[in-house]
Amino acid sequence: MVDLPGKTWVVIWGYHRIFGQIVLADEINRATPKTQSAMLEAMQEHSVTSGGQVRKLREPFMVLATQNPIEQEGTYLLPEAQLDRFFFKLLVSYSSREQLKAILDRTTTGAEPHAEPIADAQKILWAQKLVRRVVVAEHVQDYAIRLVLATHPQGEFATEMTNRFVRFGSSPRGVRALVLAGKVRAMLDERYHVSFEDIAESVLPALRHRLLLNFEG
Repeated sequence: MVDLPGKTWVVIWGYHRIFGQIVLADEINRATPKTQSAMLEAMQEHSVTSGGQVRKLREPFMVLATQNPIEQEGTYLLPEAQLDRFFFKLLVSYSSREQLKAILDRTTTGAEPHAEPIADAQKILWAQKLVRRVVVAEHVQDYAIRLVLATHPQGEFATEMTNRFVRFGSSPRGVRALVLAGKVRAMLDERYHVSFEDIAESVLPALRHRLLLNFEG
């Protein structure tokens, strides 16, 4: 455990360590179904129920996770309901030449890493509230809605590819992720309105884990 300003705790995943505020679940698909079920309550309700007693988790609470996409031995498929609770799914590609050099410099030369706090709990909560105040025009919001509806097979906006390869489309959390991600991108670009490009750039990480393909897909 690392104690940060504002008592924000970074916790490495363990059976009893969900009572942090930023939880890192490494290779989450190695956790058992029972553990996944407990994680679902924490991610959705921000609480843990044990022995009939509900314990609320401190805010802000967020879960970051890695998943091993190659090994199948000793792994479990993540429930769709749990996947839907993750805001983004990012794909990590092979390391570049420069990245491999940085890895070697940090791990083979005796270098001592030194972390510096950049935000406390109150600043994170403030930022979460601030981003919701970014303006999104009706036609831009409708663009995000139509993108999500286009993932629903046989729906009004479904494409031929959707009807052929998709079994289940995105949930309403998908459009929520698109709009919030668009607001974050706008703020990072020092704008206070969401553009079509902000929504379009967020489509893959926001929706790739929210679509279920059929056998042909």
